[in-house]
Amino acid sequence: MRNKEIQINDIWNDKKKDDLKKIIVSHSSKQSKEQVLKNELLSIQYKLEDYIQNENDTEILKILDFVKMYLKVLNLSKKRLATYFDMKDSNLHKYLSGERKLNAKLVLKLSTFSHTKPEQWYKVQLKNEMMELNKEKANTKEYEKYDYRHLVDSI
Repeated sequence: MRNKEIQINDIWNDKKKDDLKKIIVSHSSKQSKEQVLKNELLSIQYKLEDYIQNENDTEILKILDFVKMYLKVLNLSKKRLATYFDMKDSNLHKYLSGERKLNAKLVLKLSTFSHTKPEQWYKVQLKNEMMELNKEKANTKEYEKYDYRHLVDSI
């Protein structure tokens, strides 16, 4: 008797995909609003973690992008969040958009608000800065004029 090799289609095909989709839809329709909200918030947290860990990203996601995801799911405005954080909306926007560097107080507010680790917000900021640095490295010729040897007298 010959052993038949199992093919990928034996395990995973369109019918099985459709059946799985039906099961997921059926299960999700039975969830409470609170459970759906928890799942959506968890999804954002996974996106945040994935963004931090993925070294192959080419698109920069700002802290503002992640905060907007939370605000959308929670049906809140950025202005309301700023008030809640005891800040002006314009000031909060400067931090979230990267115009200003995050500080510990804001990071702890974001962390408590989103139920995430505070370090994650700093890691997003650092990752974005490193991506910016790597892009700028392509222009190293422009920076050669800043070599200290051009500034000090010949030795």
